[in-house]
Amino acid sequence: MFATAELLWALIGLILTIGGTWLEVFITDVPWHWGNGFAVISLGVSFQVGAVLLIGCLGGKNAAALSQIAYLSLGIVLFQAFDLQVFTQGGGVSYLREPSFGYLLGFIPAAWVCGYLAFLETLKLENLALSCLGGLATIHGVGLVYLPLAYVLQWTGENTPSLANAIFTYSIAPIPGQLVLVCAVSVLAYGMRKVMFY
Repeated sequence: MFATAELLWALIGLILTIGGTWLEVFITDVPWHWGNGFAVISLGVSFQVGAVLLIGCLGGKNAAALSQIAYLSLGIVLFQAFDLQVFTQGGGVSYLREPSFGYLLGFIPAAWVCGYLAFLETLKLENLALSCLGGLATIHGVGLVYLPLAYVLQWTGENTPSLANAIFTYSIAPIPGQLVLVCAVSVLAYGMRKVMFY
């Protein structure tokens, strides 16, 4: 029974991560400015990281890690075999040479860390927020280890940006938007777990 629930959460996590890859995060301006018009502002990130963190907060460490293993496997295998794009810039074995692949690779331990921390103590909003921050830090930690390694070993292609530009693009620029996602995921997961009584 428990394994069935974990597999179901893993499937939900896989679907959310694939869908989140293609959906950009937007917010509105503050409600008291809506009288002058309704402005929508892009945060410059997709829901992909939010999906990784959400499934950790809802499904636990095993289901979350399994969903991300499945996501990476599908991204590599489906593109290689059927030319079906799961990742934003293609897929297949050649995607391992993309500077951003380390961050995708970080989804697996990040999902596990987030899921582990989310169920470590009783349900509290601040515990969920800390678990999401732990998962986000893990994604960036793995990405920041992979990036210099890829450059030193010359895994990246010819038209890739400099290492400093890659670090800015993949680790520094998305942080504000991802922190907003952490807040949203924490609140959503808290509400859903209250409703589902666990």
